[in-house]
Amino acid sequence: MPPKVGLALGSGGARGFAHLGVLKVLEEEDIPVSCLAGSSIGALIAVLYASGHGLNRLYRLAKSFRRNDFLDWTVPKMGLIAGDRIAEFIRLLTKGKRIEDLSPPVAVVAADLQTGGKVVFRQGEAAQAVRASISIPGIFVPAEIDGRLLVDGGVVDRVPVSVVRAMGADIVIAVDVAPLNTRAEITSIVDVIWQSLDILQAELVAYRQLASDVMIRPRVERYSSRAFTDVEEIIACGEEEARRRIRAIRQAIEQWKEPWHE
Repeated sequence: MPPKVGLALGSGGARGFAHLGVLKVLEEEDIPVSCLAGSSIGALIAVLYASGHGLNRLYRLAKSFRRNDFLDWTVPKMGLIAGDRIAEFIRLLTKGKRIEDLSPPVAVVAADLQTGGKVVFRQGEAAQAVRASISIPGIFVPAEIDGRLLVDGGVVDRVPVSVVRAMGADIVIAVDVAPLNTRAEITSIVDVIWQSLDILQAELVAYRQLASDVMIRPRVERYSSRAFTDVEEIIACGEEEARRRIRAIRQAIEQWKEPWHE
């Protein structure tokens, strides 16, 4: 029996479209993905992929995405953006599916704003879980689910390697699309929030690299996490880096041995 390969798709705003490039290369190389877990944009990509959309369609959707079409500004209290419009958009694309009905299986990671704990969704409405996972603190109003206030999964687990492992993956491929840009232009409150999150998460991701079998880091640091104007180039970065790591992925698969095979 071949090993189960799982993908941990990290947070990173617009840079997360590089995940599509990684998925495309894995398909081209006939490397089946048995399960996925994602934080923030990684959760969105995982859910859309497992909802049955082919990558050609997802590529077209990504290239036509316009951020302002899905932002519903609100009177600032717990966030600048209400998040209802993007939730409805996700609900439409997933046809209202529940997480437990997705294939391959998906886990969506969010953070409990009050306890600081990690919340992993393995069931429930997919759109609702993703809405929670993409809720950047200070930007989106937190999602309220079952009495909990939930925010961006990247706050507690930017690249959810341990979640994929818990789903039964024998080999975990981690994809980090949020490298710290030390030359970022910081001119607004949004810039301050994004850069602060990247700084806070940088050390945690170093551990994720050790915990994964293969780490893929598309070279997307020159692109803005907030601007959706370079989607084609970002996707291409994902493809390029995935192809560069294919040999390492194949080696991990070949070296994997079940006890009764030894």
